[in-house]
This record gives sequence, structure tokens and C-alpha cells, in this order.
Amino acid sequence: MIGVLPGGGGVVSSLASYALEKRRAKDPTRFGKGAIEGVAGPETANNASSTSAFIPLLTLGIPANVVLALIFGALLVQGITPGPQLIDQHPEIFWGVIASMFVGNLMLLALNIPLVGVFVQILRVRAGILAAFALLVTMAGVFSINNDVTDMWVVLAFGVLGWLMKKTGFEPGPLVLAFVLGPILERAFRQSMLISGGSLDIFVTRPISGGIFLVMALVIVAGIVTARRRRLVQRAGALPAEDELATSTPEPDRRTTPGE
Repeated sequence: MIGVLPGGGGVVSSLASYALEKRRAKDPTRFGKGAIEGVAGPETANNASSTSAFIPLLTLGIPANVVLALIFGALLVQGITPGPQLIDQHPEIFWGVIASMFVGNLMLLALNIPLVGVFVQILRVRAGILAAFALLVTMAGVFSINNDVTDMWVVLAFGVLGWLMKKTGFEPGPLVLAFVLGPILERAFRQSMLISGGSLDIFVTRPISGGIFLVMALVIVAGIVTARRRRLVQRAGALPAEDELATSTPEPDRRTTPGE
């Protein structure tokens, strides 16, 4: 569902899946220490969003992320305009993309299952070496976008900020979501204000926007109720029962004294 939304992409879906798995887990403290749910959930969401992101591109001509924007440009260069008429005018393109998804997933299985042993060997590499390699690849990718060294310093600064947030108990995930969705939200808000003539009623009087706000309100209320219920359960589990208190009263000292 997140992949269908323009601007969602793998980052948002992975973070949302991780947050959902952590919220549903009986022991959230396992997350960040190799919990399988925290690995399988985001990876599955990442693959699902990458596939579903083709829906707005092929049906509406709206690229959902940077990669699909490149594909969109490549199709325009070939004289093919993605949109509602794509299936009628160029069915070979549309069904070719669908077929490539099946072929790609089959190749993914054929490569991953036999090479599981090779991938597991990576875990034997020290974390410091992997971190340095990941930082090198990240810096190379950031520099290649605009060929600007300033972007690399920005990445380092936000890396330090994320490390400080983790050390102080703040989740950096919402900050990443804000940076990804913030510009899209501002642009859509300005468009809505222009359409409504500056009135905020457009967000609650229209069926789609009103329904989205209703769902958001229900999600927030459900989260608050779940958090309170979990807090009450934890508090009840921490308090000893009355019979335990009765049985745990200290017995009188039965040591004998001299002459007794």
C-alpha cells in the first residue's frame, strides 16, 4: 500500500514495517539485537513497495521514486508516454514489465537459496570493517548525486545526530520519515490551499481526505489505547499478589541465645 503512494518507496515502507513489527512483538527489547521479525518484515516490505510502485507509473504516469523517474524518462525518450492509455497503445510494454517481475522473483530465489552459505559468511566479518565499507559506499553514492562535497558533510552530520538520538533513547526513524515525506506534504498542502481558496475545510469535507483523516484518528486512538493497556498489564505484572505477600513475610529469628 505504501509503494502505491507516490513518494512512499522502500525507505518509508521498511520503516513502517519495522515499527509495526516492534509494536506487535511480545518483547520489543529484542529489536536492534538481531530479531528475525525486524529483518524479514522490512525486507519484505521493501520488495513489495518496489513492485507496487509501478502501479502509479504505468496507470497514471506518476513516478513514485527516483528510480521510476529514470524509467519514466527512458520511456519518454522512446516515444512512450506512461498513463491510462499505455495498456491499449503499448500492451507489450505493460505486460513485459509484469512478466519481468515474475522472472526477477524467480531469479532472486535461484540466486539467494544456493548462496545463503556465502551470505552467512559475511556475518563473520567484524562490525568495524562492515561499517567502514558501508560508510565508503554511502559517501560515494551521496557524492555521485550532485558531485558536491557538502552533501558528504551533511551525511556525516546527520549520522552523528542519529547516533546521539539512539544513545539518548530517541528513535531516528520518524526523523527520516519527516525528511522523505516533508517536501511532498508541503507541496500537496499548498496545492490544496490554492484549490480551496485558503480554507482548511477541504481536508474534512471531501470524502477521500475526510476518510483518511478518520482512519488517522482511529489509528492514533488505537495506539494510545494499546499503549495504556500494555502499561497496565506491565504494572499489574510488576505488583506481587496478596498471597505472595502473605507467604513472603519474614519468619521470626529462631536462633537460640546463651542460657536458653
